[in-house]
Amino acid sequence: MMMLASTMPPISYLQVALASLALLLVMAISVWLKLAIVKSLLIASFRTVVQLSLIGLVLAWIFAREQWYEVLAILTFMSIVASVAAKNRVNKPYKGLFWDTAVAVFVSSWVVAIFGGWWILSDNAASWFRPQVMIPLLGLILGNSLTAISLSMNQLVSSFHREQSMINTYLALSATPWETAKPYVIAAIQNGITPTINSMMVVGVVSLPGMMTGQILAGADPHQAVLYQIITLFLIATSSTLGCTIATLLIFRRFFNPEWQFVIPTSAKTSHQPLIGYLSLIYYKF
Repeated sequence: MMMLASTMPPISYLQVALASLALLLVMAISVWLKLAIVKSLLIASFRTVVQLSLIGLVLAWIFAREQWYEVLAILTFMSIVASVAAKNRVNKPYKGLFWDTAVAVFVSSWVVAIFGGWWILSDNAASWFRPQVMIPLLGLILGNSLTAISLSMNQLVSSFHREQSMINTYLALSATPWETAKPYVIAAIQNGITPTINSMMVVGVVSLPGMMTGQILAGADPHQAVLYQIITLFLIATSSTLGCTIATLLIFRRFFNPEWQFVIPTSAKTSHQPLIGYLSLIYYKF
């Protein structure tokens, strides 16, 4: 399955500059209502231009070379940054949280991305790992699944902390750890995948997804753009559900020991994580 050639004229830097003028309305509203977001908006706008320009140069270089190890390196970096982002959204961090998050993010996103790239979006088995396929696909999956995973993890960890007395009561009445934790696990998974399901419910009626809109603006056949969007939504839903399930099961393992006791893991503001994790943490703080 290949993308159709674009029929749209190339965008110039002048057009980008004209588009930035729309932000003046946001700044005017901020000044009028004293929202104090002008500085944040300027920083965000600057970072948008710089970050997307840099990634455009990197992608152009990688696309031209098509070396598998370079693709693997950038996919790994993307996944680590996504893991750190998901971890940082958990309000009650514990030692080992980064690794639980990383396992959930890597397994869910890579399994689904490989399935989608290999079996669905490639013309042949030899082209499935091409950067034009895997980098955008994994980026779409990561961006959505990290939100779902962080929502599930945050709810489950908070529930375990909040319901300690109830959980210990069930255990004292001979309930197994899984019988005790199952309602909280189910609720956490449901909380994580609800935004994805909601977006699928209204797609095409209330909103047009960004990928589909971008393809249509670039001149692709609307029917093909719709098919691409359906495929990506199915893959995103699968990855989000798989990631939430893995994450909650790993948390369950942390909070219950083999002796069927409920234990609160040692809390930590910053759990051990690799150098790339620290660099991405600094990036998010900025």
